[in-house]
Amino acid sequence: MVLPFLAVFIGTKTSDATWTPKLALDLEGGTQIILTPVSTDGREPTAEDISQAINVIRQRVDGSGVSEAEISSQGGNNIVVAIPGKASDETIATVSRSSHMEFRPVLVQDYAFSAQPTQAPTAAATGEPTPDATTEPGSDETVAPAPTESADTTADATDDASAPATPEATDAPTQEPTADPTAAPQRPSEPASASDAAYWVTDEIRAQFDALDCTDPSNLGGGTSGKADAAFVSCGVDSEGNSDGLKYILGPVEIDGKEISSASSGLEVLPSGAMGNRWVVNMEFSSTGAKQFTDVTTRLATQSSPLNQFAMVLDGLVISAPSVDEPIPNGQAQISGSFNQTTAAQLANRLNFGSLPLDFKVQSEQQISATLGSEQLQKGLLAGIIGLLLVVVYSLLQYRTLGLVTVASLGIAALLTFGVITLLSWTQGYRLSLPGVAGLIVAIGITADSFIVYFERIRDELREGRTLGAAVERGWARARRTILASDAVNLIAAFVLYFLAVGGVRGFAFTLGLTTIIDVIVVFLFTHPLMELLSKTKFFSEGHPASGLDPRRLGVVGARYVGRGKVVTGRRTDVEPGDDATADAVRTPATVGARQDGLTIAERRAAQRAAEQGTTKDRAVSDAPKDDTAGDAPVEGSEH
Repeated sequence: MVLPFLAVFIGTKTSDATWTPKLALDLEGGTQIILTPVSTDGREPTAEDISQAINVIRQRVDGSGVSEAEISSQGGNNIVVAIPGKASDETIATVSRSSHMEFRPVLVQDYAFSAQPTQAPTAAATGEPTPDATTEPGSDETVAPAPTESADTTADATDDASAPATPEATDAPTQEPTADPTAAPQRPSEPASASDAAYWVTDEIRAQFDALDCTDPSNLGGGTSGKADAAFVSCGVDSEGNSDGLKYILGPVEIDGKEISSASSGLEVLPSGAMGNRWVVNMEFSSTGAKQFTDVTTRLATQSSPLNQFAMVLDGLVISAPSVDEPIPNGQAQISGSFNQTTAAQLANRLNFGSLPLDFKVQSEQQISATLGSEQLQKGLLAGIIGLLLVVVYSLLQYRTLGLVTVASLGIAALLTFGVITLLSWTQGYRLSLPGVAGLIVAIGITADSFIVYFERIRDELREGRTLGAAVERGWARARRTILASDAVNLIAAFVLYFLAVGGVRGFAFTLGLTTIIDVIVVFLFTHPLMELLSKTKFFSEGHPASGLDPRRLGVVGARYVGRGKVVTGRRTDVEPGDDATADAVRTPATVGARQDGLTIAERRAAQRAAEQGTTKDRAVSDAPKDDTAGDAPVEGSEH
């Protein structure tokens, strides 16, 4: 519990962290930006163009660390972006930046974060260690001519992915020998091609590449691709905008994304005309793009990995980097790899959007007030406090002093939740919305339910005659399965809501899932250990009437020593209402600390003899002759 507050304390001293969570758009207000898509080719943007533009902007906003932003279409022509709080100039520029796709050759490929020392770029610098295509996502994609010639025209990318990557001798001019054979060759004065790593990979580019950590979410928000005629360092991302585990040094732009005529996904068509079982992406270029693509693939097909790859760069991030094994002369290509239906469709959509010549014009930018405001937040928190008080009152009435364990556990859970949400608000950009507050209120009942299940299991064990210490251990063994099953159901519901819903519902799902995890932590690491400690105290172990574990309240009366180290309690079975709880009554034998079926052989035989003796005495009493007149006294006014 101390860790999140300690982290926030450090953040307040070294960064912009605060002691309270940031609020979402509905509670704090924010900045609203209205963008108008403008086509650069004179045509009118379609509804599909607007939808794809919204997806790209949403990825930018999420990548910048802004949470609970609202992005929607207005009138089918404009895009409205509402960002909580005061949006920075950098965020506004990121949102309104035009999206652009381009194709660049891959010069160096490495893991997303590598601390390996690297040498100065030389003609052999392109022999950078290449991740195994069978283990790194995105490294097994290949591009081949559309299936009009042969389906076996390309080899699997895994065939050469692990081979050392060395460029062809024609890629870099031959260097003159120097006096020092270990010295790096001088950089050529002119590049042999866009794949000439010896020319394009300068010391500055190499330093940027070594310093780039593509596991850091701040480097995955996208941006501009830099100068078209210079090398560029970039991260690889998957269809969800997360790191695919790779980073790249790319050569200059060779094909612009606007040259893509169309892109689609589907199952592979075999040479026989039958449908295969692999999902592929089909891509077609314009006439200008087809000629450029032919020249590029002709050169790349003669290279070894990773120089035989070309990167598709969207918003400054590599969305795919397939390898080329043969020239593609007709501008119709097919990308294959470890695709499924969803990922193939997502790549096709991104390629289509990359071909859209759209710019975004900022029509207006203004501050908007909270849609609900602080009053609604106060009412939400008041509802939570009322619910918490009702749970506390019920716990104290039902469990007496034991109810204080519930109160303490709820307090620990509340502090831990507040600390974690505040920490996430600082580190991950999380913002608390009113649906999120509703999730916190629901969590009160979920957390209290776990304690009730545990306490009732302990009571059940006490009713069976166990001591409190044994009841706590056995009750915990039974209760934890129920608690984990219940919390698992809540967690599944939270995951489904979070990934299938949008907007405020995701805020509700997030807090619901977070508090469910915290509930498990509190029950396992606080409530159960606390009960073990309390079971060793005289107040609880002897069943004080105010403890909540009083045997009389639970239906177990008295306790007596019967010899042989055994203590037998009696369970009331026929006590009428109003009878003294300590009066003699018929009792069901139960041995404290063990079940009846856990007795030793000697104990069972002794119990059997005692039962037989009791039965014999009862029969002797019932068979004895009765004297109807004995003890009778004359009653005045009666006849005998």
